[in-house]
Amino acid sequence: MSESNFKSLEATLNKHIPPEELREVKRVLYGRTDDNELQFAEETISLAKDVDIELKGYVFSARKEDLRRPRIVRVAAVQNTVDIPTTAPIHVQRDALHEKISNILRVAVTAGVNIVCLQEAWTMPFAFCTREKFPWCEFAEDVENGPTTKMLKELAKQYNMVIISPILERDTNHHDTIWNTAVVISNNGTVIGKHRKNHIPRVGDFNESTYYFEGDTGHPVFDTQFGRIAINICYGRHHPQNWMMFGVNGAEIVFNPSATVGALSEPLWGIEARNAAIANSYFTVAINRVGTEVFPNEFTSGNGLPAHKDFGPFYGSSYVAAPDGSRTPGLSREKDGLLVVEMDLNLCRQIKDFWGFQMTQRLPLYAESLAKAVKPDYKPQIIRES
Repeated sequence: MSESNFKSLEATLNKHIPPEELREVKRVLYGRTDDNELQFAEETISLAKDVDIELKGYVFSARKEDLRRPRIVRVAAVQNTVDIPTTAPIHVQRDALHEKISNILRVAVTAGVNIVCLQEAWTMPFAFCTREKFPWCEFAEDVENGPTTKMLKELAKQYNMVIISPILERDTNHHDTIWNTAVVISNNGTVIGKHRKNHIPRVGDFNESTYYFEGDTGHPVFDTQFGRIAINICYGRHHPQNWMMFGVNGAEIVFNPSATVGALSEPLWGIEARNAAIANSYFTVAINRVGTEVFPNEFTSGNGLPAHKDFGPFYGSSYVAAPDGSRTPGLSREKDGLLVVEMDLNLCRQIKDFWGFQMTQRLPLYAESLAKAVKPDYKPQIIRES
């Protein structure tokens, strides 16, 4: 099967495995035999068709408790292509993406979504492969007063929806420095805060340190009306300590807005966010863009490969994982999509009680060991045979 015919792992499984056997395959691969699909109203289904997006929905339930009511929240992930040519004027590219996302958010509100997260640097093509400063730095904008935040503040208030908007930030208070930043907009239409990307890749075509360095915002958790949320931007998913600190700070849902390509990371994709959900007893939402973005000039990345004008295809496959280790099927590898997941946040504490991962975590032990490991005179604890 060629890559062009490989729409999604789930489509291939459903096509080739008999139903009864498929249930056992899903139990092993996804942690549950039934997808537990979320049913949408006809209005939502029709609107999704009108804006030409894939619409999928699933449910994670929790055990009924005597002393706590269910804490039901609907969370959504958006994955999308960049349709306007990268040679178009910056405002034309940005405005087209604003329109596309506004249309997808109209679908999300009819689906009852409370919190939605967009993909990494969603207002632009992922141009950081080029190492060119111009015109790509023009996409950077102010967190509070930039055109993207202004638009989304209005929609967040209108839709009573928390919106996580990962953008290229221009810090006008500090010498116009650029950051890779996720802006958290409350359902009342105000900016709650922001988080800057903690880990910056220097691998393959991902030449992002040409534009911005590691973030300085720590591991903030945002206490919204619908739950405590955090954002682990893209490359941070490769760092277990990054995931861990959001959990230490009390996150119940951690979003991972990303931009990554199949040749580089696809075998890791279904593992990392799911592992984080298990290890930290919270929900994770892994989001990846789709499509191939072609740039005007060829670029290389010092890896001996011929010069080229694109990354190759971003493979989408956005999914949600639960603290019990189960996960949803992924969205398509190639199509714009909205993934809606209804979850009971009571499951987080229930899994902590059952597995005891946090109780047995032994943070003081590792804090002591790491404090030693970062010192210049550190010697690894290796016992050699005499």
